[in-house]
Amino acid sequence: MNQDLQAAQKRILEGVDYDVRRRAAGIRLAAFDVDGTLTDGCLRFGADGREFKVFHAHDGLGLKRLQANGIEVAFISARISHALALRADELGIAHVYQGQDDKRQCLTQLLTALELEAGTAAFTGDDLPDLPALRSAGLAIATANAHPALDAWIHWRTPQAGGHGAARDVCDLILAAQGKYASDLEHWL
Repeated sequence: MNQDLQAAQKRILEGVDYDVRRRAAGIRLAAFDVDGTLTDGCLRFGADGREFKVFHAHDGLGLKRLQANGIEVAFISARISHALALRADELGIAHVYQGQDDKRQCLTQLLTALELEAGTAAFTGDDLPDLPALRSAGLAIATANAHPALDAWIHWRTPQAGGHGAARDVCDLILAAQGKYASDLEHWL
């Protein structure tokens, strides 16, 4: 394998705590909150009342790379949004749960359906409604701009803010911890 690719994989993990690396190495499901995590958290409405969401292209590619490497991806949102359904469809994400007031219960039911243990799930969120799911996940992640109240229950905070590459940070961490980051990059050379 190319030494530059191995160096890139190593850079992803620099400064990441051993426990976080260990947890990320076992992830089989990466679940994400939507507003404030996959988006910047701003709610935008047109004059006709339609909601608009802005998603980051880097996040999308990272999510597709996770799936290509055998990691299930899920979106769990308290809100209902047509834009989210369109984005999930575009990315080929089958596990999309909207209108979920209890994200922990949703995550638990998904784990049961996929026959996975809670320790193999990562959950990424940004605010208080995400705490129950974060507390039940094997790898609890908050975005860089997440509410500070989450700090007591998370394992890692992304370098990027929600809607600005935070999901890509998560994807890269998981792939690097599993030793798949460098080989996945070979696809692009």
